[in-house]
Amino acid sequence: MSQLLKYVEDQMSIKVSHPKFKAGDTVTVHYKIKEGEKERVQQYQGVVIQRKGAGATETFTVRKMSNSVGVERVFPVCSPYIDKVEINKVGVVRRARVFYLRGLTGKAARIAEKKQ
Repeated sequence: MSQLLKYVEDQMSIKVSHPKFKAGDTVTVHYKIKEGEKERVQQYQGVVIQRKGAGATETFTVRKMSNSVGVERVFPVCSPYIDKVEINKVGVVRRARVFYLRGLTGKAARIAEKKQ
């Protein structure tokens, strides 16, 4: 039964080609927003704090600070509303989920950048 569901999911899902990113990376997500008849692209920049799920149900959570208030947003990876994802910085973290950032503010909330 699960093989049947996986087959249907693979056939119906939208194939996306985002760059590879992980928790700790700083990304900019270009997200399409419909307002009535109009459509515009809004940018959301922040740190990826987790990737969750697999296949068509995979999501990633991006956290940013807005007026000293932490704001998190969950994006489905296979969403047709995501125009593109840009990687700004590649962070060095030793966790798959960096929820400890929620308790940190200011300079303590910085993530070390990978040297290239």
